[in-house]
Amino acid sequence: MKFGVFIYDGVEPIDLATFGVLSMARRIRPDIEITTLAPVAGPVKLANGLVVMAEHALKEAPPLDVLIVTGGPGWVEESRRPETLSALRERAADTLLVSVCTGGMILGASGVLDGKRATTKREVVPPEEPPIDRLRALYPRIEVREASLVEEDRVITGGGVALCIDAMLHLLKRLYGGDVAAETARILEYSRAWSANLKEFPPLLRSAS
Repeated sequence: MKFGVFIYDGVEPIDLATFGVLSMARRIRPDIEITTLAPVAGPVKLANGLVVMAEHALKEAPPLDVLIVTGGPGWVEESRRPETLSALRERAADTLLVSVCTGGMILGASGVLDGKRATTKREVVPPEEPPIDRLRALYPRIEVREASLVEEDRVITGGGVALCIDAMLHLLKRLYGGDVAAETARILEYSRAWSANLKEFPPLLRSAS
């Protein structure tokens, strides 16, 4: 199964934990493939100076099973990039889309969350406006919810910052089963944190069909 992690200038480095969780999961499921995507292939300068190489341009990326949209201060500019928004709309037809943190704001701008429940980052340094409030204000067709993640059929939106780890564990559970997700959490030494988050700030899951 092929996973693409979409990054762009201004992504918060902690959101690379999406790649990190999948990397650890490969020890259990070596069939997992991971690639990095960006508006343009090559070096991407994340928030506060970390430079990461993107293997593919988003528009030219190979077929993917899952496309993960990361977040960070650069979401504002990225949500205005027509090429990114059109690529996300195109991918929505045949790819599971997953956002973490303010990556949900980019999905909101693309229109793929219209008519769906969704969430994004909540906590900020005052007087900054919480992104979840901006999501409500900017995109009234989205049913914005307070949850660690919100799962729809073909879209998963995760909450803020470190909850990107929980979103990836949920994704592994959905795709590979609870045993793979639990074992990944164990080798990450994250089992207790995941259990606490599930109890204290539970996800909003799709209805069983």
